[in-house]
This record gives sequence, structure tokens and C-alpha cells, in this order.
Amino acid sequence: MSRRIIPLADVSSIPDFAGTATSPSGLLTDTLARPLRDLRISVTDRCNFRCVYCMPREVFDKDYQFLPHAALLSFEEIERLARVFVAHGVEKIRLTGGEPLLRKNIEFLIERLALLRTPEGRPLDLTLTTNGSLLARKARSLRDAGLSRVTVSLDALDDALFRRMNDADFAVADVLDGIETAQAAGLDPIKINMVVKRGTNDQEIVPMARHFKGSGAVLRFIEYMDVGASNGWNMSEVLPSAQVVERIGAHFPLDPLEAHTAAETAQRWGYRDGSGEIGVISSVTRAFCGDCTRARLSTEGKLYLCLFAVSGHDLRGLIRSGASDDEVATAIARIWQARGDRYSQLRGSASAPSREDSPRVEMSYIGG
Repeated sequence: MSRRIIPLADVSSIPDFAGTATSPSGLLTDTLARPLRDLRISVTDRCNFRCVYCMPREVFDKDYQFLPHAALLSFEEIERLARVFVAHGVEKIRLTGGEPLLRKNIEFLIERLALLRTPEGRPLDLTLTTNGSLLARKARSLRDAGLSRVTVSLDALDDALFRRMNDADFAVADVLDGIETAQAAGLDPIKINMVVKRGTNDQEIVPMARHFKGSGAVLRFIEYMDVGASNGWNMSEVLPSAQVVERIGAHFPLDPLEAHTAAETAQRWGYRDGSGEIGVISSVTRAFCGDCTRARLSTEGKLYLCLFAVSGHDLRGLIRSGASDDEVATAIARIWQARGDRYSQLRGSASAPSREDSPRVEMSYIGG
């Protein structure tokens, strides 16, 4: 039987830094005047879950070839690149995967990144997204290393359904234990991300809201997205966020809240009784490209300018070729200044690249 090949990244050349250097000023903007403020760093392409919308087992099976360790950015390389990004204006760094807690000694990387300061002298907002499977045993060491807070992916409270969705027979009780341990360790406020797939887990919307209401955690519902090429995405499986809010509001009255920042992806809703809030991320039905300030660094050091990108820019090759920090800064500046990505705004239009003709990078490789 022939095996399905899922392209992960292009083989782009090392970014250009020749000519006039661009010194970091913290004011870098792209072609749509969007500043660079957020950097998501994937520290591993491996995960111990096989969630159907991210790493389906029929693709990521026991024979799947993950990246060898030598291909991964070292902690020293990640810190060096992060330092340049911060000089260009990045204020928030999120560590992702795969499952980032599978990266050995990740606390050492967190310690390094926690020491970075913005040009104004402020510490970074340093966060991490996890499936929660290792959180109970690592929460305290992560907090001690300098991590600010965590986001936990949890798609159902029903244990049988959760086990089917993670396809690793992992119990929901263990994720909930990890959340409680993280809260006790001071990794607050914890955000809980639920990817809503119509016909699969949308019946869990209200139970999830009920469970986390008043807990101090912020529950966020994410529309099922057409990321990558392996998840068999279909628009019929997307439940619009407006319906999520409607379902919850029928049980617990909600009022809209103002966004913390213009670049915030989630629309916020507060419980009328003051017992907390929820968020909805409408990446399919309500594009937020116009305020996107995020760049993504893959496990092997490719810079992607959009979650739906087709190709990346090889920063690992650049730094391993002996480029100076000034040359790296110049290359990153030129890449960002040329950025015009806005896939979600173009989705469904004639100018949007098709999934078949231009396979996009996988979420498990670039991070969510």
C-alpha cells in the first residue's frame, strides 16, 4: 500500500542580509503596517497525542519519520534568535510543539528566555501551550524557571470522547489534575483551549463552560481550522463561534467584553454574574488578519509568517552559516517588511491558494 506523504516545509535558501543593514528599533512593520509583537517557537515536532485534527494516526503512525535531534534548534540558537526578535519589538513568546514538554530539559530554555528584556526594559510575557499530559509533574519546575502562564488544550470532559479524540487512551482526569497543579504553582491565569468540531465534540460546549465557570481559568473555543494537509478538513465540520456563544448564553447569560489589545485573537465574553469569562477564536468565520502581529519559528528554525503559510525562511541555515547578530537582524527585518500574509481574509476567494495546489505547513510542525 502506498504511503501518504505530507510536506512539512519548503527547502528555501538562507535569507538575504546583503547590503544596507537594518538595526532593530522595536518599530518593525510589514506591508500592512502590522508590527512584530508575538513569536511562537515550536521546540519539538513530536507529540504523545494523536488528535484527529492535528496529528491523525493514519499519517503520524509508528513509521512516521520525525526530525532527528541534530536538525532541531538548540536552546542556545533559540535564545539567540529570540534575543534578536525581542530587539525588533517582540513582547510575547509562546513555546509550542508538538508537545513542548516532551523536549528534554525545557526548563533550561525557559530560564534563558525569562532573562530577556524588551528595549524598554520590561520582562517578556513568556507562555507555553501544552496538552496537559505532563503538566502535573512539571508545573512547579516550569514556574520556578520563569514561565508566566500556560494554555492547556482540552477538547472534551467526557472521558470516552476525550480518549477517542486524543487517540492515545489518555484520561481527561489527568489533564484536569495538571490544570489544578499549574494553578497551585502560580501559572495563572490558565487558558483552556477547546477546538470545536461539529458532530464530534460540540455537545461538550456547555459542560466545559459549566465546569470551568468560576474556576479562575479562561475557557476559549476555537473554530476547527483548515491548517495543513493531513486532517481532512471540511467546512461542514466548522461550528461558527456565534453559535458557541448562543449555546452557552442560553444557560449562563453573557455580556461582551473589550479586547485587551487590538491583536488579540479571541473575542471575550463575561458571565453576567461576574464568575469569569470565555473567549471565542473565529479563525474561519471572522478573520483577524488585519491585526495579526505573530511570527512562528519552526522546530528546525524556519520562520513562518502565517499559520496557513506554504513556505518558510531558513534562519537555522543563516545562523549556522556564521552570520552575525546584525546580519540575522537585517534578514528578519527584510522578511517581516515584505510580509503581506492574510490567508483567513482571502479564504474561499479566487486569490486564495488551494490546499491541493499549495499544501500548507502542518500545525504539529509549526505550533498552533
